[in-house]
Amino acid sequence: MSIDFKTHFTKYEALVSMIDGIFNKVKAEYPKEVFCREKCSDCCYAIFDITIIEAVYINHKFNEKFSGTKKIEFIDDASKVDRVLFKMKRDAYMQVKEGKNELDILAQMSMERIRCPLLGADNLCVLYDARPITCRLYGIPTSSSGTSHICGRTNFNQGGKYPTVNMDTVYSQLQLISAEMTAAIKAQNIKICEMLIPVSMALITDFNEDFFGI
Repeated sequence: MSIDFKTHFTKYEALVSMIDGIFNKVKAEYPKEVFCREKCSDCCYAIFDITIIEAVYINHKFNEKFSGTKKIEFIDDASKVDRVLFKMKRDAYMQVKEGKNELDILAQMSMERIRCPLLGADNLCVLYDARPITCRLYGIPTSSSGTSHICGRTNFNQGGKYPTVNMDTVYSQLQLISAEMTAAIKAQNIKICEMLIPVSMALITDFNEDFFGI
């Protein structure tokens, strides 16, 4: 039995369309400030996790597009990246247990640079049309937990008054779609909708009945 994610993918794509609209509006209003252009891969080295609906969607699009030797090469690269990220997160967890400041640890991790396994040799994303929402908003001002964020190559000034996307609201919408999806497919672990995983893990995971506990 294969799981039908079509309805949930449609909801996710509607959110993606809205996000793209926001990015394009800000880019049109602030053309000198938004640095994003083809082969600017700064965001492709950023460390971040994605929601389950994004992970399943990217996995689906990846399996649709690639097969054979090329697919194996991407999965090998994703596995290597995933091992590096796992070690990094494990070390961070141990530092927290030792009493080190969690915010300082997160700030240190945010400075790390790890190449996304979907970044091709030509510095173009091989799954650009299905890229995560974080990638789609990189380059315009965002905020999360009350803290503002701007791309390192942007011409926006830190602290300036610009249209800013509240990522907490975006994540809430993503988790709502994830929750609706896990409920609809009758996943036994209802908490799975709250999972956040890196793109590398999304590529190498088989999102089947065993994964969701169906």
